[in-house]
Formats: sequence, structure tokens, C-alpha cells
Amino acid sequence: MNKLFFGDNLSVLRNHVKDETVDLVYLDPPFNSNANYNVLFREGGSASEAQAEAFRDTWSWGDHAAVAFDEVTRQGGDIAPLIRSFRQWLGDNAMMAYLAMMAVRLIELRRVLKPTGSIYLHCDPIASHYLKILLDALFGHERFANEIIWQRSTGKSLMTRRLPNNHDVILSFEGGQGRTWNSDAMFEPYDESDLPETVAAKYVHYDPDGRRYRLDSLINPNP
Repeated sequence: MNKLFFGDNLSVLRNHVKDETVDLVYLDPPFNSNANYNVLFREGGSASEAQAEAFRDTWSWGDHAAVAFDEVTRQGGDIAPLIRSFRQWLGDNAMMAYLAMMAVRLIELRRVLKPTGSIYLHCDPIASHYLKILLDALFGHERFANEIIWQRSTGKSLMTRRLPNNHDVILSFEGGQGRTWNSDAMFEPYDESDLPETVAAKYVHYDPDGRRYRLDSLINPNP
């Protein structure tokens, strides 16, 4: 209880977390964004090459990716032929290295998650479709709960060439049929007579049931 681990989550999961003991998993892994987060990494001291690779988020195929790939294929089950197919199609490149490193960790997360638990994987559209298939293979497609789209910002492009890239994806899977869903905690009642001024000033219309609403524009905010 109340313990924080620093290090490669693969070794932490294998050495410190028992089977079916975790209620909730949220992971916000690197996105293969070609960004460098070594400042954060170095503050904690030394760590494994896999962790260094993650904080660099500049993936490349090498020994560590190959070892992760071999571990996944030895697991058997649906994920083994899937990861082989990925490699046959993608080849030994950055995306394949990323998927191999993610797959070996997702296997451990599946192991530690309770049947009543849930997992939320935060990613972006560059790799979300690959990760969704990995999760389908591990959990079963029937355990897929939601694909949550998080719009990071409103559209700021004039869109002369394409639509803006302004969202991330959160993939949600159930640990089992009896997963816990705290529906009462999803909604927080508000006091309409004591709304913040900024909110009250916007929601000035009422529908036939007396509920407040506001009017807004769906046009690109860029003038």
C-alpha cells in the first residue's frame, strides 16, 4: 500500500506484483513520437536500457527489442502469431521495436489485473490501431469497453491540406465480465443557484424541462 516504484515497469511487475491483484491500470506510455525526455529520466539516476529508450521515445530495432519479441512469441496464445505477423509486415523498424516493447509489458499487465479490474491505455493515432489489436489478442475482443477520444485542443488550422491532428486515444478493456464500474462517481451534482459567474454567463437558455444550455459555433475558430 502507498508504495511508489521507480524503474523499468517490466521488472517491477515481474518482481513485485502478484497475479490478479490490481484493480485499475492506467498507462501513458511513450507514443513513438521521436521526442527526447532524458531530462526526466536522468533525475532518477540509472535505469535499464529499455527505460532509457522509453524516455528518449526514439525507438529503433536492436537487441532489447529482439529479446522482447522473443519473449512474446514464447508466451503462446493469440498474441504470438499476431506479433510475428506484425514483424513480417513491418520489418525490423522503429514501430516494430515499439510494439515488441509494449507487448511484453501488456502481457504482464494482463496477468496482474483482477477480473473485476479495468485497464486504460493512453496513446495517439500513430500507434493506437496496432495497440488495439494487441489488447484484443490479450484480453479478447469481447472485453473491449471503450475507445475514448480526448480532444487536446480546438482546431487551429485553416485546413487547406488536411484536418487538424488534435486528439489522443484512450483504449479501455475489462479484466473480466464482473468488472467494477462506479457509476455513481461519474456524475457530480451542481447547485444551479450557485454557479460560477463564468458558467452562469454562458448558459443563459432553458429547454422545455428547465435545463440550462448555451449556444455555440461549430465553425473553425480560426478567423
